[in-house]
Amino acid sequence: MTRTVFRNAEVVFHDGVRTASVVVENGRILDVDGGSNVQADEVIDCAGLHLMPGVIDDQVHFREPGLTHKEDLATASHACAAGGVTSFLEMPNTKPPAVTVEGVRAKDAIAAQKSLVNYGFYIGATPDNVAELNAAKDVPGIKIFIGSSTGNLLVDQQEALERIFAETTLPICAHCEDETTVRANAARLAGTSDITDHSRIRDENAAVIATRRATELARRHQHRFHVLHVSTAAELPLLVDGSPFVTAEICLHHIFFNVDDYPRLGSRIQMNPSIKTKSDNDGLWNALLDGTIQVIATDHAPHTLEEKSKPYPESPSGLPAVENSLALMLDRVVTGRCTINQVASWMCDAPARVWDIVGKGRIEAGYDADLVLVDLQKQRTICDEEQHTKTRWSPWHGSTLTGWPVATYVGGHRVWSDEAGFDESFRGAKLKFDHSRGGYWNTMGGIGPAE
Repeated sequence: MTRTVFRNAEVVFHDGVRTASVVVENGRILDVDGGSNVQADEVIDCAGLHLMPGVIDDQVHFREPGLTHKEDLATASHACAAGGVTSFLEMPNTKPPAVTVEGVRAKDAIAAQKSLVNYGFYIGATPDNVAELNAAKDVPGIKIFIGSSTGNLLVDQQEALERIFAETTLPICAHCEDETTVRANAARLAGTSDITDHSRIRDENAAVIATRRATELARRHQHRFHVLHVSTAAELPLLVDGSPFVTAEICLHHIFFNVDDYPRLGSRIQMNPSIKTKSDNDGLWNALLDGTIQVIATDHAPHTLEEKSKPYPESPSGLPAVENSLALMLDRVVTGRCTINQVASWMCDAPARVWDIVGKGRIEAGYDADLVLVDLQKQRTICDEEQHTKTRWSPWHGSTLTGWPVATYVGGHRVWSDEAGFDESFRGAKLKFDHSRGGYWNTMGGIGPAE
């Protein structure tokens, strides 16, 4: 057993920030405010730094297996560690897609060999795999593509959706864009090479129709449902009726970029759902502040710059974000737009509770010691060539931010620091999910440690 003390940190607890010492033993938080005389194998002086729970990114596309020229679980988890992300939940649209228990287990096995941080993998829904969805017991949930996918991962027929919501028990999340609307808009704009038309093809109506459809299914079947990457303020009224079954998230590109940025950034901000307007940026930000939206994620989905530079519409949708997500939000803390407690809620505590991830998301005795030291004085400019993601670019290239992670700990083990770099000998662990905890609305006191 090893014991580490983080001394003199400004510790970000769920209910405030205060100077404290955090004692970590054998991968878990043993005590907080553990006095100055605590004996330890290692004492880390954190004066001038904040100690946060590790970020949990609940929506990433890490491309392995099948698309590893874009990213793989080694490069992606390095990017996570450098960005303060200690756990990720990865989507099923790899090649082959993870639509069976066997397919999910294959990804678990790869991650066990390659990932520096903790991991979990969704199982993907198809029109006819309910038996597999019910056989998957130790996954975060089910992912449905209601639009924006091809082959058997596209599930937009009402009969199939009804069956999934009625006959399964795992929490469900979905990409909500109405396929009929998208295809009609694409036909109307056929032949376009204007990147700004991407937001006309994948417009506000496509998002609203699909989100309304999915949230209605969730409420009618009383089935927990998480709306991924809300992109427009027009979706917000669908999320505010107080239902205990619905939660939602935004991704950073939908609050940092809008259609006015296409001339400057082009396909670097081509995403599904598409970037919307400045008014939508503001509406989504306010929805975070007032609690209508609970989670921030990235939808990290890298493509090579060669692929992204193809003329629209041959250019693929997706962008890398995991290694800059926390810094982007810390910069907003420094500029007074939110508090560091709110950031910890949106990026650490809320995703743990939405997906019932045991022992994660807070700094409390008994929780796992997934921790991030951050320096709110540190200033750095994001540069393509310094990115750890395999594609080596960022849509925020050239942005100077104040507030950065300086060391990341997984299970009490330092996997990365500004000074020492990466510990290539360490591997993260498969996340534990206990869906009997009941999700976000039933865990206001936190998801809790392992029993």
